[in-house]
Amino acid sequence: MSTTTPERPPADADGTAKRSVRDRILDAASELFYARGIHATSADKIIELSGVTKVTFYRYFRTKDVLVVAYLERQAAWERGALDGLRRSSGDDAQALRRFAAAIGAESCKPGFRGCAFINAAAEYPDPEGPVRKVVAQHRGWYRATFAGMLGRIGVNDPARAADEVMMLRDGAMVAGSLDEPSRVGGALERAIFAVIDASRATRTAG
Repeated sequence: MSTTTPERPPADADGTAKRSVRDRILDAASELFYARGIHATSADKIIELSGVTKVTFYRYFRTKDVLVVAYLERQAAWERGALDGLRRSSGDDAQALRRFAAAIGAESCKPGFRGCAFINAAAEYPDPEGPVRKVVAQHRGWYRATFAGMLGRIGVNDPARAADEVMMLRDGAMVAGSLDEPSRVGGALERAIFAVIDASRATRTAG
């Protein structure tokens, strides 16, 4: 189960995908933004790939930034659903974190992996008060809060602090998966996460 790269449209039994016009535009934008970069992708390229007219495109997305926000919001909803699904199907939060690390490792080994869509977008939009960076910040805040809740149930001493550390490890794994040997990412991330957990538990015991 992917928790990192842009969602692919669901297909029917015959392999075709029934998508609304808005979803077709978002599908095309997601593919191009992730593979080529946001600023490097023109509206014309998205229009061509989605098979819509320019008038139709601007009817749904009046500016490119509106489309970028929609792309990231859809990606955020999908990533949250993926992690929530891992948590529901795991025996406990420790197992869910192990499976989360494995999922990132598996994704980083896939062709076309370009790291985290949100880190990539933030690199192209430096204004922290802009709409794109606000979506990025909201999603990262959700990750931190979710990690803190999971770590608290595992029994770490300071869940918020440990969540910050796990978030940094997750970010590092996403970058490493796109730059280094991806087959080592999942195992390294799992070991690092549980080193944080073990260190926090040891601090609690010593206190």
